[in-house]
Amino acid sequence: MVNLAKHKREGRIRRHNRLRRKIHGSSDRPRLAVFRSNRNISAQIIDDDKGHTLVAASSLEAEIRGSGVKGVVAAEKVGELVGQRAKAVGIDSIVFDRGGLKYHGRIAAVANAAREAGLEF
Repeated sequence: MVNLAKHKREGRIRRHNRLRRKIHGSSDRPRLAVFRSNRNISAQIIDDDKGHTLVAASSLEAEIRGSGVKGVVAAEKVGELVGQRAKAVGIDSIVFDRGGLKYHGRIAAVANAAREAGLEF
């Protein structure tokens, strides 16, 4: 008998590895990586050449967590926050990494909010 949760996770990791062969963040265009758990969502802007996280935001941060928002609304706030922080550091253009997940729901909400905050991808 196959453990369904383990099987689904392995499939997502396989899709993510397939994506990562094509997507690479550089100093000019860093990678916006999104991670979604059952309750929370986080986003990081990563320079893969140096191996450094330049900017990060998460739904676990006090300003998002304290407001009591959840789901897609929290994801939109995370996208907006990561976009604002990226602009403050001087990042305008990025590559989007959906992490092997469907571009739908919370993942799409982060991407759209980051675009509205001024990031180009």
